[in-house]
Amino acid sequence: MKWNALSQEPCSVARSVAVIGDRWTLMLLRDCFLGVRRFEDFERRLGISRSIVAERLKRLVEAGVLRREAYQDRPVRHEYRLTDKGLALHPVIMAVVHWGDQYYAGEAGPPLLHRHKACGCDFTPVMTCSECAAPIAARDVEVRPG
Repeated sequence: MKWNALSQEPCSVARSVAVIGDRWTLMLLRDCFLGVRRFEDFERRLGISRSIVAERLKRLVEAGVLRREAYQDRPVRHEYRLTDKGLALHPVIMAVVHWGDQYYAGEAGPPLLHRHKACGCDFTPVMTCSECAAPIAARDVEVRPG
C-alpha cells in the first residue's frame, strides 16, 4: 500500500500514519515541542538533507499540523509553529518518549525529564479515562463499532 493511500483508509490509525508516520516527521515534531522553529535549526539538529526537511515541513503545513510564520522581511524567512492540531499531538509524542525512556534509556536513565509547570514536579505520562479518571492500560480497553 502506498503512503497516500493510507489517508483514504477507514481507520484512524492509518489516516494518522499518513500524516505523522514517517521517522523524520516524528523527529521534526519532537523538535517542535522542544521549541525549535527555524528551518536551519531543524536541519542542523537532525543532520539530514535540506530536501527531506523541506518536504516533511511542507507536508505538515499542508496537513494543518504546522503553520509558517514570517519572522524576517529582507530576505523573507519563515519559522514553523505548531497549530492547535499540532499541539494535539503532544500526548502522542509523550507516549513515544515514555516508551523510549522505559525500554531504551539504559542505566543512565532518560535523556530528558519532563516537569509539570503547575506543580513543579517531574512526571511520567499516564493515560486516564476521561469519565472516571482511572489509569488505563491496554488490557483495560475494549473496542466496539463507532
